[in-house]
Amino acid sequence: MHLKIRHRTEYRYETPVRYSIQELRLTPPSIAGQQIDKWKVSTPIKASNSIDTFGNICSVFVQESPYTSMMIEAEGELHTQDAFEFVDDAKAASPYYLLQQTNLTELTATMLEYFATNLPTRNSIDQVLSLASAIQDTIIYSPGQTNFATTAAQSFAMKSGVCQDHAHVMLSLCRASQIPARYVIGSFFAEESQNLASHAWIDFCSDVDKGIWISIDIAHACLIDSRHIRVAVGRDYYSAAPVKGVRTGGGGEELSANISIQQPS
Repeated sequence: MHLKIRHRTEYRYETPVRYSIQELRLTPPSIAGQQIDKWKVSTPIKASNSIDTFGNICSVFVQESPYTSMMIEAEGELHTQDAFEFVDDAKAASPYYLLQQTNLTELTATMLEYFATNLPTRNSIDQVLSLASAIQDTIIYSPGQTNFATTAAQSFAMKSGVCQDHAHVMLSLCRASQIPARYVIGSFFAEESQNLASHAWIDFCSDVDKGIWISIDIAHACLIDSRHIRVAVGRDYYSAAPVKGVRTGGGGEELSANISIQQPS
């Protein structure tokens, strides 16, 4: 598919922000399944770019002059095709690093007992897909019930959440099964499901020695395809977040985020 994407994030503050540092992961890579034709990230002041531990394109900018609103935009065009297997380059972080739980993925004994019959005994597509189906059946898709700070254990306790929560529960159980797994943040194109424009899924490592990863969308309990636009990977949502930062001042914050995906005529 030929897709045109626009990602806009706007912050407004009660009082002036005196100083802030923002870290962005808003640039999708050209990899298996997607070719970036053109892409631009617009920030209030010039950002410096680097490649992080997971191979993501990371932009950082510092604002030292007071402001009460901030706009960040990313837009461009790309072509996608069906692909669900990815191979790390030689500089990538070791898959073993992705066996570690995080605050967002830490599991409980209750979770482990509940999914005991669904836990994969080896890192095969069939077994991991079976776990994804069990999570999809258990964590009912319910927008507005959770937020970016909700943990896997909290979502499981509520039996509700969104794609981010599905991914965190999946990471938790894969890692508990000694299968390296990482969080993937991106977009999902579906004209009938605009609320899924921003999306999350996971990669699990099917071959540690060769650095081969398989992408699974837990919300749909399927391998990813040409509808998925991959932007960044990490240990969890916070590690791969599209926009995060720290600030001094500002008081209360109002955030408005919007993603549009279209097929150019």
